[in-house]
Amino acid sequence: MTIFSGTGVALITPFLSNRDLDLESLKRLVEFQCSNGTDYLVILGTTGENPVISPKEYELIVQTIIETNRGRLPLVLGMGGNNTYGLLDTLSTFPLNGIDAILSVSPYYNKPNQMGIRQHFNRIADQSSRPILLYNVPGRTGSNMTAETTLKLAEHPNIIGIKEASGNFSQCMEIIRNKPSDFVVISGDDAYTFPFITLGMDGVISVICNATPAPFSKMVRLTLEGKLSEAREIHYELLEVMNLIFEDGSPGGIKIMLEELGICPSHLRMPLHPVEEKVKNALIKATQNIQSDERYLSLIPS
Repeated sequence: MTIFSGTGVALITPFLSNRDLDLESLKRLVEFQCSNGTDYLVILGTTGENPVISPKEYELIVQTIIETNRGRLPLVLGMGGNNTYGLLDTLSTFPLNGIDAILSVSPYYNKPNQMGIRQHFNRIADQSSRPILLYNVPGRTGSNMTAETTLKLAEHPNIIGIKEASGNFSQCMEIIRNKPSDFVVISGDDAYTFPFITLGMDGVISVICNATPAPFSKMVRLTLEGKLSEAREIHYELLEVMNLIFEDGSPGGIKIMLEELGICPSHLRMPLHPVEEKVKNALIKATQNIQSDERYLSLIPS
């Protein structure tokens, strides 16, 4: 077990009605996670709407989370891109005090081949003062990082794991079977977390955990402990809402749940658009059902 085993939450970024940062809601969200079983926080991944965050806002969000967290949970910072040299410049100048690792997505849009992906991450890992977690999400990047590429990169001493969101069970099993013993493999798909852990993954970086940290992290812990019957029950109870939050775009779905919980408004920045009314109503109902279940009571900070 490492500090990146278990449940990481891919934090959303709250906005006010004028789309400025809502730092008070962000602090409330961090407290919610720290009080309800989440194992570590992931800052400014795609769920945090990082493509529409300015450099100044990026630093302010990171600093706010570090100050609110007060060293309670490990912190992972999303820092990736498709401009290798630009990313190297950012790594050399951005203050990383308080950050435990970097989550770096495979280069998107320009679609490098596998050797290009390997060279990109090796350069990043060579320069980074923090360990690197790879992030493979073909549905967003337009290209897949193969098991062979991941296993080659796992040989680098500063690359410690991967968030695998390909949804490809064969690929994931090949990585799990052949990886170094200290290389963590983390699910990037909430709905696949239970089966993936039973196959040997170390945990998840989750979106649903923003709104359901207590039951979801409990499910992950039970699965890691081999208590599969109890874990399976929670998995199926949350499965519908795990799928529902992605039905009309993420993080629009999870923000509806957080608004219903009173943690933050559901505002998004363009080009993202609020979820359609049918999905919104279903998410509100699902949130109310979860909160009414005594087993899943969570501490909502005032």
